[in-house]
Amino acid sequence: MSGPGQVTTHGATRDDAQRASDCDLLRLIALRDEGAMAELYRRYGRIVFGQILLVVGERTLAEEILQDTMLAVWRGADSYRGESVVLSWVIAIARRRTRDRMRGRRLRVVDETFAGEQASPDPGPELVALDRAELAEVTAAIRLLAPAHREVLGLALGTGLSLPEVADVLEIPVGTVKSRLAAARNALDRVLTEKGLNR
Repeated sequence: MSGPGQVTTHGATRDDAQRASDCDLLRLIALRDEGAMAELYRRYGRIVFGQILLVVGERTLAEEILQDTMLAVWRGADSYRGESVVLSWVIAIARRRTRDRMRGRRLRVVDETFAGEQASPDPGPELVALDRAELAEVTAAIRLLAPAHREVLGLALGTGLSLPEVADVLEIPVGTVKSRLAAARNALDRVLTEKGLNR
């Protein structure tokens, strides 16, 4: 019997099975299968929404961009070539839609519900000990970061993507992702220290 991450059948891992399943969904979506589209949305809608909200900071705008993204997936599923995992492909579409919508607009900070919208927040060890009262202050600290720092933190910690997959989404080298993530963590650490939240 196989555990998580172990070989299941014929050398395929659970991650491989998930990737194949996601690819099958996109093939069905390309054939205009509404059930497959609903399943893709169920799997990844919250993650993509959380990432968009992290960047734009407005719930209504984030919902609109998510809908634009899913419409683009529906229309462009046949363009998926399997060169990246489906989630990173969808997030890359969301990122382009976000960039298009934000042109000429000043980015606003993330609203109060940000912490609850992250599908898989997976905070670093420096945040694990924080209690609920401090979580609101950490959320406020994240809002003070530059948009690029909020974006890389969300991608690296909130989506489950690997660093190479984050690099694909951001269209930058993995080394740049690492340095940007380190800068974002340092910036967050400085804000938390100023607020007296680092221990």
